[in-house]
Amino acid sequence: MIRLLDEFRCHFAMLRKHAISLTRIFHTDLLRRLGKKGGCFAQTHIMTWAICAHTARHQNAGSSLSHKLLQPHRRDQYQIFGLNSFFLVTLGGCSSFLIPELCSNYITCILITLAINAILCVSLNLINGYMGEFSVGHAAFMAIGAYGSAIMTVKILPLIPFSLSSFLTFPLIVVAGGLLAALVGIPLALLSFKTRGDYLAIITLAFLMIVKSALENISYVGGPRGFLGIPPLTTLPWVYFWVVVTFWIIRHFIHSKWGRSIVAIREDEIAAEAMGVSTRSAKMMTFVISSFFAGIAGGLFAHQIQFINPSSFDILRSTNILVMVYLGGVASLSGSLVGAGVFTILYQILQPLGVWRMVTMPLLLVLLMIFRPRGIMGYQEWSCFKLKE
Repeated sequence: MIRLLDEFRCHFAMLRKHAISLTRIFHTDLLRRLGKKGGCFAQTHIMTWAICAHTARHQNAGSSLSHKLLQPHRRDQYQIFGLNSFFLVTLGGCSSFLIPELCSNYITCILITLAINAILCVSLNLINGYMGEFSVGHAAFMAIGAYGSAIMTVKILPLIPFSLSSFLTFPLIVVAGGLLAALVGIPLALLSFKTRGDYLAIITLAFLMIVKSALENISYVGGPRGFLGIPPLTTLPWVYFWVVVTFWIIRHFIHSKWGRSIVAIREDEIAAEAMGVSTRSAKMMTFVISSFFAGIAGGLFAHQIQFINPSSFDILRSTNILVMVYLGGVASLSGSLVGAGVFTILYQILQPLGVWRMVTMPLLLVLLMIFRPRGIMGYQEWSCFKLKE
């Protein structure tokens, strides 16, 4: 009975809305003819038109509710998407514990690498995709996070792998590496206030070279020989946890006022600033968040391979991250996940080609840029990455 009353009310509201629209059109046409005549008759029509416009304005306020009532399955559809997202996250968490027991170490290593690449890809996509800048120094933040977390676990707070202390302390150590990378990213954000496009790319490239050269000349972290003795604390459940946290935080950031601000900066920074958007605050927030999660990925990477050196974070590493971003699709969380997955799997499949692998991967990227410049999922999202309306 209640459902029938709701449907009747919705149909009545739609009929009323169409009637008001027709009345407004009629009176607008009539006012054009009576505009120069004036008099009491014209004033009456003007008053009638104002009442209709006021009623239509209030009617539009409830139109979204009527639309939802007219389409009850759409509301259920959002709930189904929410249940599917929760189900997939739970299933992935359970699988992260079972896969190392059921599969070989090689498969587990590939999945860990894929997850780390996904974190790197989505963090860089925040700058290059959503904000429209062009940064090529993302490997520098990864290096800072890797070295910062490695120093914590080796020299400041030694941890024993697979112990209770490492289980409780390892997340804090990874976060400490991310915070260090975010702190170093603040000066780079300040430089982005004055530069854009190719000039910002040159600055970030110079920043990468500065970080790499500094690490090569600091004996405390091993210099060019590298940093040894890092415990193997990175496991598949841990990287899965950080992937879920990264995508969840960045998804909510994109749909917040800061996310709308960086999208406005991408479209037209001058127009966005003229409309009251705090471009400097938005850039600062974006660079800090992006560098933070790059540091998180660096910490996980260091505790996966147990050895890092400055050559691991050169321009080739940044280029690979850029390839993943533009392969999967710019301004898309789904594209970041797809790009990281496709790149990681192709990189392993093409291992038998040897040197020709370095030719095949760029060739595939060139073909993709010719036939699909925005990437596989450019400016598109899966339903699980969309917020409920």
